[in-house]
Amino acid sequence: MFFKDKNILVTGASGFVGTNLITKLIGDGANVRGTLHKRSPQVDFPSDKISYIYGDLTDKKDCKNAVEGIDYVFMCAANTSGAAVMEKTPLVHVTPNVIMNSLMLESSYEARVKKFMFLSSNTVYPLSDIPLKEEDVTGEFFHKYFFVANMKKFTEILCEMYGSKIENKMTTIIIRPGNLYGPYDDFEWETSHSTPALIRRVVERHNPIEVWGDGSDKKDLLYIDDFIRGIMLAMENVNKFDIFNIASGRAFSIKETLEMILKIDKYENSNVVFDTTKPIMISKRLINIAKSIKLLGFDPKISLREGVEKTINWYREKI
Repeated sequence: MFFKDKNILVTGASGFVGTNLITKLIGDGANVRGTLHKRSPQVDFPSDKISYIYGDLTDKKDCKNAVEGIDYVFMCAANTSGAAVMEKTPLVHVTPNVIMNSLMLESSYEARVKKFMFLSSNTVYPLSDIPLKEEDVTGEFFHKYFFVANMKKFTEILCEMYGSKIENKMTTIIIRPGNLYGPYDDFEWETSHSTPALIRRVVERHNPIEVWGDGSDKKDLLYIDDFIRGIMLAMENVNKFDIFNIASGRAFSIKETLEMILKIDKYENSNVVFDTTKPIMISKRLINIAKSIKLLGFDPKISLREGVEKTINWYREKI
């Protein structure tokens, strides 16, 4: 009941995380405001359950309008893309995200927002063969993540400034997600991540099914419902600056994920082609979630098989 009647801002209301988060907040009785920029909402929520502000969060005026009268901010808005865009134009996300995050933190502080949650990234972690804890950031980033990781880390530093380095603090919470998937994800070829791209290829019965890389790279995959529950637990229970990994705590290779998708969707005798000339990102990412389990009571409940099946069913209905 924590969120009932609270004034909540969700930036990036038309996005993957924003759409799923708003659905849950409305169900919990929150007074929700969402920001929109270039995209319309993915769900037609009742007008008495949510209000929208259309604007550009790289503009201070629009940021101030967004946070007016707000108690809690979920900073879900971001300029993002898939591996192909990051490979070709690595600077594309730096400037808009730095400006947006800085102005939203400043505007939230000026509006006396109680808590500000920033969705960061596991790209801030170094290469490692062991599950990485929140304190394992070294400043050494995988070379293909250099731009996005530095941008995310810079905003994390800003969050620490507002949350612990000034006299009149604003509670700031940093979330480092696993690789999320589920309904309302981005399934467009140019901007999607690997899991939705694989699901689309299978559902559309591509022949052959093209996979970038050799299929051995491993990712921590977390179904969106588990992630939403995790960040809401953090917003409810954390009252000072802190950082949490919200992930599954398990790593799955691209190959075994694809095999599961093929089995669930009953695509037999598929022709899978691994293209090692295409860009891939980090070969392995393992994330330690012990802190979130201990301090938040976070416990991922949805298995990869169940999550993939739910996502496939949703995507089939969508198309």
